[in-house]
Amino acid sequence: MSEPQPGPDGRLRCPWSLGAPEYIEYHDTEWGQPLHGVDAMFERLCLEAFQSGLSWITILRKREAFRKAFAGFEIATVAAFTDADVARLLTDAGIVRNRAKIEACLHNARVVAALDEPLDELVWRFAPVSRARPHVTSVVPAVTPESTAMAKELKRRGFKFIGPTTAYALMQATGMVDDHLQECWVPARS
Repeated sequence: MSEPQPGPDGRLRCPWSLGAPEYIEYHDTEWGQPLHGVDAMFERLCLEAFQSGLSWITILRKREAFRKAFAGFEIATVAAFTDADVARLLTDAGIVRNRAKIEACLHNARVVAALDEPLDELVWRFAPVSRARPHVTSVVPAVTPESTAMAKELKRRGFKFIGPTTAYALMQATGMVDDHLQECWVPARS
Protein backbone atom coordinates (compact mmCIF):
# COMPACT_ATOMS: atom_id res chain seq x y z
CA MET A 1 0.00 0.00 0.00
CA SER A 2 1.71 3.13 -1.24
CA GLU A 3 -1.16 5.63 -1.47
CA PRO A 4 -2.75 7.70 1.32
CA GLN A 5 -5.26 5.76 3.39
CA PRO A 6 -8.07 6.90 5.67
CA GLY A 7 -7.35 6.66 9.37
CA PRO A 8 -9.88 5.86 12.09
CA ASP A 9 -11.12 9.46 11.92
CA GLY A 10 -11.52 9.33 8.13
CA ARG A 11 -8.57 11.65 7.42
CA LEU A 12 -6.17 10.56 4.69
CA ARG A 13 -2.72 9.75 6.06
CA CYS A 14 0.55 8.31 4.88
CA PRO A 15 -0.10 4.54 4.96
CA TRP A 16 2.87 3.68 7.21
CA SER A 17 1.22 5.60 10.06
CA LEU A 18 -1.90 3.47 10.39
CA GLY A 19 -0.49 0.40 12.12
CA ALA A 20 -0.88 1.63 15.70
CA PRO A 21 -2.23 4.62 17.64
CA GLU A 22 1.35 5.65 18.50
CA TYR A 23 2.16 5.84 14.79
CA ILE A 24 -0.87 8.03 14.11
CA GLU A 25 0.04 10.43 16.94
CA TYR A 26 3.67 10.61 15.82
CA HIS A 27 2.70 11.09 12.16
CA ASP A 28 0.13 13.76 12.93
CA THR A 29 2.13 15.84 15.43
CA GLU A 30 5.88 15.29 14.96
CA TRP A 31 7.05 13.58 11.80
CA GLY A 32 8.05 16.09 9.16
CA GLN A 33 7.69 19.07 11.50
CA PRO A 34 10.77 21.33 11.69
CA LEU A 35 12.74 20.58 14.84
CA HIS A 36 15.37 22.83 16.35
CA GLY A 37 17.23 22.73 19.64
CA VAL A 38 20.42 20.89 20.45
CA ASP A 39 19.08 18.43 23.04
CA ALA A 40 15.94 17.76 20.96
CA MET A 41 18.05 17.03 17.87
CA PHE A 42 20.41 14.86 19.93
CA GLU A 43 17.44 12.83 21.17
CA ARG A 44 16.22 12.23 17.63
CA LEU A 45 19.71 11.32 16.44
CA CYS A 46 20.01 8.76 19.26
CA LEU A 47 16.52 7.33 18.71
CA GLU A 48 17.13 6.95 14.98
CA ALA A 49 20.33 5.05 15.77
CA PHE A 50 18.53 2.83 18.28
CA GLN A 51 15.87 2.13 15.66
CA SER A 52 18.41 0.80 13.18
CA GLY A 53 17.37 -2.78 12.39
CA LEU A 54 14.16 -2.51 14.41
CA SER A 55 10.64 -1.27 13.86
CA TRP A 56 10.05 2.41 14.65
CA ILE A 57 7.02 1.40 16.75
CA THR A 58 9.42 -0.32 19.15
CA ILE A 59 11.23 2.97 19.69
CA LEU A 60 8.02 5.00 19.99
CA ARG A 61 6.68 2.64 22.65
CA LYS A 62 9.96 2.85 24.59
CA ARG A 63 10.50 6.58 24.09
CA GLU A 64 9.60 7.70 27.61
CA ALA A 65 11.81 4.97 29.07
CA PHE A 66 14.64 6.17 26.81
CA ARG A 67 14.14 9.73 28.03
CA LYS A 68 14.27 8.60 31.65
CA ALA A 69 17.27 6.32 31.10
CA PHE A 70 19.22 8.99 29.20
CA ALA A 71 18.41 11.94 31.49
CA GLY A 72 16.10 13.58 28.97
CA PHE A 73 18.93 13.43 26.41
CA GLU A 74 20.55 16.43 28.09
CA ILE A 75 23.89 16.40 26.32
CA ALA A 76 26.16 17.44 29.20
CA THR A 77 24.64 14.79 31.46
CA VAL A 78 24.83 11.99 28.88
CA ALA A 79 28.38 13.00 27.96
CA ALA A 80 29.34 12.46 31.61
CA PHE A 81 27.86 8.94 31.78
CA THR A 82 30.36 6.31 32.92
CA ASP A 83 30.87 2.57 32.52
CA ALA A 84 28.51 2.18 35.50
CA ASP A 85 25.83 3.97 33.49
CA VAL A 86 26.44 1.65 30.55
CA ALA A 87 25.99 -1.33 32.90
CA ARG A 88 22.78 0.24 34.27
CA LEU A 89 21.43 0.85 30.78
CA LEU A 90 22.19 -2.71 29.71
CA THR A 91 19.84 -3.94 32.45
CA ASP A 92 17.03 -1.48 31.67
CA ALA A 93 14.25 -3.52 30.02
CA GLY A 94 12.46 -0.30 29.11
CA ILE A 95 14.98 0.54 26.38
CA VAL A 96 16.77 -1.29 23.58
CA ARG A 97 19.66 -2.98 25.38
CA ASN A 98 22.26 -2.99 22.66
CA ARG A 99 25.75 -2.21 23.96
CA ALA A 100 27.02 -0.78 20.67
CA LYS A 101 24.06 1.58 20.37
CA ILE A 102 24.25 2.64 24.02
CA GLU A 103 27.97 3.32 23.77
CA ALA A 104 27.45 5.21 20.50
CA CYS A 105 24.86 7.44 22.18
CA LEU A 106 27.30 8.30 25.00
CA HIS A 107 30.15 8.79 22.55
CA ASN A 108 28.00 11.01 20.34
CA ALA A 109 27.00 13.13 23.34
CA ARG A 110 30.70 13.81 23.94
CA VAL A 111 31.15 14.68 20.26
CA VAL A 112 28.17 17.06 20.37
CA ALA A 113 29.51 18.71 23.54
CA ALA A 114 32.79 19.42 21.73
CA LEU A 115 31.29 20.72 18.47
CA ASP A 116 32.19 24.21 17.33
CA GLU A 117 28.54 24.85 16.36
CA PRO A 118 25.16 23.70 17.66
CA LEU A 119 24.16 20.22 16.50
CA ASP A 120 20.84 21.37 15.07
CA GLU A 121 22.54 24.06 12.97
CA LEU A 122 25.08 21.52 11.72
CA VAL A 123 22.53 18.99 10.52
CA TRP A 124 20.13 21.58 9.10
CA ARG A 125 22.90 22.71 6.74
CA PHE A 126 22.18 19.50 4.82
CA ALA A 127 18.46 20.12 4.38
CA PRO A 128 17.71 19.97 0.67
CA VAL A 129 15.87 22.63 -1.25
CA SER A 130 12.14 22.26 -0.66
CA ARG A 131 10.44 19.96 -3.13
CA ALA A 132 6.90 18.86 -3.84
CA ARG A 133 5.46 16.21 -1.58
CA PRO A 134 5.42 12.74 -3.14
CA HIS A 135 2.16 11.23 -4.44
CA VAL A 136 2.98 7.71 -3.18
CA THR A 137 5.40 6.23 -0.66
CA SER A 138 7.04 4.04 -3.29
CA VAL A 139 8.92 7.08 -4.65
CA VAL A 140 10.24 8.21 -1.26
CA PRO A 141 13.99 7.56 -1.16
CA ALA A 142 15.84 5.86 1.67
CA VAL A 143 19.05 7.73 0.87
CA THR A 144 19.73 11.03 -0.89
CA PRO A 145 22.88 12.92 -1.81
CA GLU A 146 22.15 15.25 1.13
CA SER A 147 21.77 12.41 3.64
CA THR A 148 24.96 10.84 2.33
CA ALA A 149 26.79 14.16 2.73
CA MET A 150 25.36 14.61 6.25
CA ALA A 151 26.42 11.13 7.33
CA LYS A 152 29.89 11.65 5.88
CA GLU A 153 30.31 14.96 7.71
CA LEU A 154 29.02 13.59 11.01
CA LYS A 155 31.38 10.62 10.75
CA ARG A 156 34.24 12.97 9.91
CA ARG A 157 33.48 14.81 13.13
CA GLY A 158 33.55 11.55 15.08
CA PHE A 159 29.91 10.46 15.30
CA LYS A 160 29.11 6.76 15.42
CA PHE A 161 26.08 4.77 14.25
CA ILE A 162 25.09 7.22 11.55
CA GLY A 163 24.89 6.28 7.91
CA PRO A 164 23.05 7.75 4.93
CA THR A 165 19.81 5.85 5.64
CA THR A 166 19.74 6.88 9.31
CA ALA A 167 20.59 10.43 8.26
CA TYR A 168 17.65 10.47 5.84
CA ALA A 169 15.31 9.12 8.50
CA LEU A 170 16.54 11.95 10.76
CA MET A 171 15.83 14.43 7.96
CA GLN A 172 12.28 13.10 7.65
CA ALA A 173 11.67 13.01 11.39
CA THR A 174 12.89 16.55 11.98
CA GLY A 175 11.28 18.27 9.02
CA MET A 176 14.38 18.81 6.93
CA VAL A 177 12.35 17.08 4.24
CA ASP A 178 8.58 16.80 4.00
CA ASP A 179 7.74 13.30 2.85
CA HIS A 180 4.07 13.41 3.84
CA LEU A 181 2.09 12.39 0.79
CA GLN A 182 0.37 15.12 -1.20
CA GLU A 183 -3.10 13.98 -0.17
CA CYS A 184 -2.14 13.50 3.50
CA TRP A 185 -4.22 15.72 5.79
CA VAL A 186 -1.16 17.05 7.67
CA PRO A 187 -0.62 20.60 6.40
CA ALA A 188 2.41 21.16 4.21
CA ARG A 189 5.14 23.33 5.69
CA SER A 190 5.14 26.85 4.43
